[in-house]
Amino acid sequence: MYVSPPTLTRVIARLEQECKSTLFVRNNRSVALTPAGHTLLEFANETLAQFAKMQNTMQTQQDALSGELSLYCSVTASQSYMPNILDRLHQQYPLVEIKLDTGDHSLAIDKVMSRAADIALATHVPDFPSHVSFAKLDTVPLVLIVPKTLNINAWEELNWADVNVVMPTGGPSKRIVHHWFAEHNIRPHVYAQVTGNEAIVSMVALGLGVGFVPKIVLENSVVKSKVKALKVASIEPYQLGVCYLTERENEPLIKSLSQLLVS
Repeated sequence: MYVSPPTLTRVIARLEQECKSTLFVRNNRSVALTPAGHTLLEFANETLAQFAKMQNTMQTQQDALSGELSLYCSVTASQSYMPNILDRLHQQYPLVEIKLDTGDHSLAIDKVMSRAADIALATHVPDFPSHVSFAKLDTVPLVLIVPKTLNINAWEELNWADVNVVMPTGGPSKRIVHHWFAEHNIRPHVYAQVTGNEAIVSMVALGLGVGFVPKIVLENSVVKSKVKALKVASIEPYQLGVCYLTERENEPLIKSLSQLLVS
């Protein structure tokens, strides 16, 4: 016990005095526990085990990720993807505070490059910046939407010469839609160019034209009942993912969150 016999004897005596019981049966040849001694031994082992568990919990909390992380995504993504992501994040990293900013999805990459956001949900494009890392999260198909009042069931039925088209002003949709029209030798009559896919859905719902939007945008639109979605298998889908500056990929908060998002 690394103490002198008299010291050990005094410790035993104090224990027996505090417990008001004889804990040991001692003679010149042996030492044995009494029933009260066995009870105290069991209590001591349980107490030490609980103390070790508490120490481990406290150390884990001390080592846990903490801090603030800014995340940018579109309004639609905040409604469709973020609730589940934030629930998982709060469960796994309760000390991390997320500062969520929403807006036009075409601004996502710029937000990351300007450090206005630590991480963003963005659509991959052919000229994606080499110094921005991208991890795929989902594949999002595009659909052609037409007013519910338009009595057609397939995009081939449209007479493009007589149809107004609502186009996006920028972002990946603009490139994809222009490419699709070129492949099919269609010269669309552009009625309007708007910012954001949600605006395209609203204008089509008002009967002002037709347009291409990501399927998930349509599914989360409050006016989806006023439009009809036509499948166009030949149009390129979105590759939605997580992006962040490559030079920051080993920062604990960014690394952990990006892994959680794509898992």
